[in-house]
Amino acid sequence: MGRVIGITGGIASGKSSVSTYIRELGFVVVDADVAAREVVEPSEEAYHDIVKAFGEDILLPDGGIDRAKLGTLIFHDEDKRLRLNSIVHPAVRKRMKEQTEKAFQDGAETVFMDIPLLFESKLTYMVEKSLLIYVDEEVQLQRLMKRNDLSESEALARIHSQMPLVEKKALADAVVDNNGELEETKQQVLAILKQWDIR
Repeated sequence: MGRVIGITGGIASGKSSVSTYIRELGFVVVDADVAAREVVEPSEEAYHDIVKAFGEDILLPDGGIDRAKLGTLIFHDEDKRLRLNSIVHPAVRKRMKEQTEKAFQDGAETVFMDIPLLFESKLTYMVEKSLLIYVDEEVQLQRLMKRNDLSESEALARIHSQMPLVEKKALADAVVDNNGELEETKQQVLAILKQWDIR
């Protein structure tokens, strides 16, 4: 069995840029967000469980799930949110595991898992080591406001809904400081891969 490395970060910390770079280096990256979208497609088991739990009102005319409607439904209701998570999270973990096993069967020695909530969701058991993409909160705030066209208060609300990156820093096996230019970030990634003997 090969090695599994978890990539994590916070909103607008640059995790996607690092995942893209790691893909460019020739590694397989299994993405939790992509898996989360796939498992709620109409052909999937989780889709039927969600419709059973929340009713057909949450469907779009084409039969897909109306994410905005479902989001509004669970946003203010803790029980409903937990109910949704209890359907989606196991399906996502299963999908990621299958994709990882397939990559190993295809000859990969190391697979990276891009998991935004690696620490919050207590998923570190799925990975051998964790790599945190870190930025200072001020940088995170500016990037998020610019990227999503949000006001400062909207951006801060999103940032504060996650575990602070400073706390994640203490939990990660290695930290990439992404406050600077992308080139500097790439150099740090290469150095960590070398240190971990990943090639």
